[in-house]
Amino acid sequence: MARKELAVDSVAEAYLTLLAERGVDYLFANAGTDFAPLVEAFAKAARTGAKTPQPLIATHENLAMSMAHGWAIASGRVPAVMLHVSVGTANALCGVINAAREFVPMLVSAGRSPLTETGLPGARDVYIHWAQEMFDQAGMLREIVKWEYELRHGVQLETVVDRALAVATSAPGGPVYLSLPREVLASPLPGFSYDAPARRVGAAPPAPDRGAIDEAARILAKAQNPLVITASAGRDPAAVAALAEFAGRFAVPVVQHRPRHLCLPADHPCHLGYDATPYLDAADAILVLECDVPWIPSLKAPPASCRVVHIGVDPLFSRYPIRGFPCDLAITGGAAAALAELGEALARHVEGAGVEDRRWRVAVAHEALRASWRKTLEAAATARPIDMAWASACVAGITDPESILVNEYTLMSEHYGSTRPGSYFGSSPASGLGWGGGAALGARLAEPDRLVVAVLGDGSHLFGNPVAVHHASALHRLPVLFVIMNNSMWGAVRRAALGMYPQGEAARSNKPPLIDLDELPAFEQVCVAAGGHGERVEEPAELPAALERAKHAVTVEKRQALVNVICRRP
Repeated sequence: MARKELAVDSVAEAYLTLLAERGVDYLFANAGTDFAPLVEAFAKAARTGAKTPQPLIATHENLAMSMAHGWAIASGRVPAVMLHVSVGTANALCGVINAAREFVPMLVSAGRSPLTETGLPGARDVYIHWAQEMFDQAGMLREIVKWEYELRHGVQLETVVDRALAVATSAPGGPVYLSLPREVLASPLPGFSYDAPARRVGAAPPAPDRGAIDEAARILAKAQNPLVITASAGRDPAAVAALAEFAGRFAVPVVQHRPRHLCLPADHPCHLGYDATPYLDAADAILVLECDVPWIPSLKAPPASCRVVHIGVDPLFSRYPIRGFPCDLAITGGAAAALAELGEALARHVEGAGVEDRRWRVAVAHEALRASWRKTLEAAATARPIDMAWASACVAGITDPESILVNEYTLMSEHYGSTRPGSYFGSSPASGLGWGGGAALGARLAEPDRLVVAVLGDGSHLFGNPVAVHHASALHRLPVLFVIMNNSMWGAVRRAALGMYPQGEAARSNKPPLIDLDELPAFEQVCVAAGGHGERVEEPAELPAALERAKHAVTVEKRQALVNVICRRP
């Protein structure tokens, strides 16, 4: 196999060049004193024309992680992130958890406080180098990443980088963590060479077991009321078409429960919304497809007689400490391949008359559901403060199938309706807040010709470091339309408290503690301060025009925009 020779002065130069050679296009970073060798290597590459990933500054590590996350899921490629030693790793931990729980491959690296106090290039020369060192820096995230390691010497650089990328991209994908001590990055590396192409690559995706597929087909064939529940099948865009074909061919209804990706076009005749609860009592077979939580057992569960099949790259979600959903059959495999094989097997068992009878029943349920949505929207259209259903429909009014929607919980999908694969991205099931704004910037970086809209709650926007988000949008020329659903409260906390104690003191209180978010800043003015367009909207009739003006700012003026929508409380 071919070896490429690289003339470099340091391990840092070789590291950046090797990342670029392995297909890493961007390095998202918030720099610190540990970055000195990388800063020097980037500066030299700018002068010499050496190939490196493009460095992108994000002025908070949570923002760097969410931008990398958004870029990864929109582009399908692996980003690199560089963090500042222990403190930067701590700031980024929320984003690492988000990426891990949604199987997003990325190379997360961090400097390490210099190991030596004197005597080597890169030794300690700033007072923080003593306090920032930890006995086990990687211990903060070892439980959540797929792999972690510390680069000890330049001679192992190729093996370490290739292994990191191979592990990150092998199914199920996820983040890996690499510590980079400053002395190691600064050390000379004469005569560096590497394989081109790489000879340490990720594993091929697991293929579903044929016997298990046949058993799943028999279970579904016997069912009168089968149901598919999915959240992330659309992580693979090919799975969207596969699910649409499978559901349509066999008239199997599909529910997208807390979707993180578009899994089935909203206009598909078998699409039965975003809540499986109404269908659980009648279900006699359920296919749980790339979904960690298909229902909430304490609230509603299918009958004990219902057979349950789980399919996914990790169908048991083995990194979850406890997850007790019924599982009569679990099949490891990608959704697209599994659905194709399951369709072939099911065709050998089903009878046409039974499928057509179910098709009629699904069509009735499909139309009844949409009629109820229309009724809800009619009532919401004039509500003041603005109802989130109306706000969601107004966002739908300014977008088209080419648009990308990043939803951090607050958009109501039943009033939006995505139809194109790769057009909808929702929050990780880990629920690490502050993800949406940065993810939208990353998606815009990956898809510069598409309108990107981020719908965020007021609290989640605060978590996302708004000043840093708007700075990144302006600095990197990534115009995004931010829509803030502002109800001045932690709605999830309120729902949880009242759900547990419906007759309790909090329910009787006019102002229960730890819920209200009083004196919120004028989010729209923060966007304006960064050179963007900003508006505050309180009247429902004024919202469509305000969103159109914001869209014009983004698509024509090429600058970011934010609409602060004052919403009613749940």
